[in-house]
Amino acid sequence: MSRRPTALFAMDAPNLPLLFPPDLLARLRELLDIDPACVVTDFGDPGPRARLPEVEVLVTGWGCPPLDDRALGALPRLRTVLHTGGTVKWLLPPESRARGLTVSSAAAQNALPVAEYTLGMILLLGKGAFAAREHHGADRHRMPGPALGEVGNMGRRVGIIGASAVGRRVIELLRPFDFEVLLYDPYVDAAGARSLGVRKSGLDDLLAGSSIVSVHAPATPETRRMIDAARLALMPDGSSLINTARGSLVDTEALVRELATGRLTAVLDVTDPEPLPADSPLFDLPNAILTPHIAGSQGNELRRLGAAVVDEAERLHTGAPLAHRVEFARLDRTA
Repeated sequence: MSRRPTALFAMDAPNLPLLFPPDLLARLRELLDIDPACVVTDFGDPGPRARLPEVEVLVTGWGCPPLDDRALGALPRLRTVLHTGGTVKWLLPPESRARGLTVSSAAAQNALPVAEYTLGMILLLGKGAFAAREHHGADRHRMPGPALGEVGNMGRRVGIIGASAVGRRVIELLRPFDFEVLLYDPYVDAAGARSLGVRKSGLDDLLAGSSIVSVHAPATPETRRMIDAARLALMPDGSSLINTARGSLVDTEALVRELATGRLTAVLDVTDPEPLPADSPLFDLPNAILTPHIAGSQGNELRRLGAAVVDEAERLHTGAPLAHRVEFARLDRTA
């Protein structure tokens, strides 16, 4: 495009300066005719309604309403959506996919902090850090000697469930370390797993043979509670489960029962339900490490998402293909 297309921010307004600090916002405004004072969370709002018929590009984020028939009717010239978040499933109902919109997502950029969080947790779990913390607090007047048994990361087997954007980044981050990595993903064959530097495995074999399992599969009807009581029972004594994907992939009640035995450890950045009720037993189990959905982009990491959108806007401006275009055909089996 030689001219600046008319664009609109559609997201929660407080996120805008975090996603687009002044330098990024200035670049974006050189590429798009967009007003940072006009940020929409309701396409029926009378304030921006007069601008909607001219909008060709939406810059979306958390807080943007779904692009349903009502929204699309108000946006007759809309052709491109540049999304600052990860998943766009909730944003794109079937009617918007049928419209033929070009959609870009910052999912790859949002995958990095999730993968970094996961790597940190894998290393700490393998080192026995969380159990050591509990013991050290209980016997704080005595320094422990060298840990015995299975503590340590040399040659530890890690199971990755899902070769998603996050799963692949985790695999990449694990390469410099002395781990053996198994992968379960029904859409990746043995050759594809080898190209990632991992070994393909069935789900049950992965759970039974890994000391740390990290979940990175999408939330679909097929994956709902895929980690159920029977599969948790396959995990060896002393092993650990990490979930940064979606809480629905793990049967919470079954997990609570297993954790209550002390047999397993779980690191949960997502839960089902989310947030957990205040009386959830998970809050009181010392082998349940809970964080409040912080693995994804936070604080200064939001800038990375905004920068990805600015880069896509530049490609749009020059007529180059978008680098992070969403493939609608794969959307139902991705995060």
